[in-house]
Amino acid sequence: MQRWLGLSVVVGLVMTTGCSTPSEESRERLAVLEAEAEELDAVLDNVEERLLGNQAMLQTWQELGRRHQEVTQLHCQTSEPHILARMKHYEKMEERGRQTRRRNSVAAVDPVLTSGKSSKSQQGAN
Repeated sequence: MQRWLGLSVVVGLVMTTGCSTPSEESRERLAVLEAEAEELDAVLDNVEERLLGNQAMLQTWQELGRRHQEVTQLHCQTSEPHILARMKHYEKMEERGRQTRRRNSVAAVDPVLTSGKSSKSQQGAN
């Protein structure tokens, strides 16, 4: 038994040290496998490049989304007081307009303001 074990070790050493020359078929097969390995490496490099590009694009879109949310929140916080101030201003302007229309309508109807007597008395005072 030890004899077979020793013989197998010697044969194994001879085969691994290159004492036997590989056949032409095994060399052709090895060349085909190396070419396939290079093609697979190129394909994997392409896939890796695309994945990294997509990951970078995803991070960019997430960052833009986060910034948009912050800007929207800031806009809502600052625009509310501004809109309320504008509404208050427009209400004041509408009230002034109503008062002016009332004065104009009262002046057109009031006989004292529209008669010639009051304008003559003002001319004599001057």
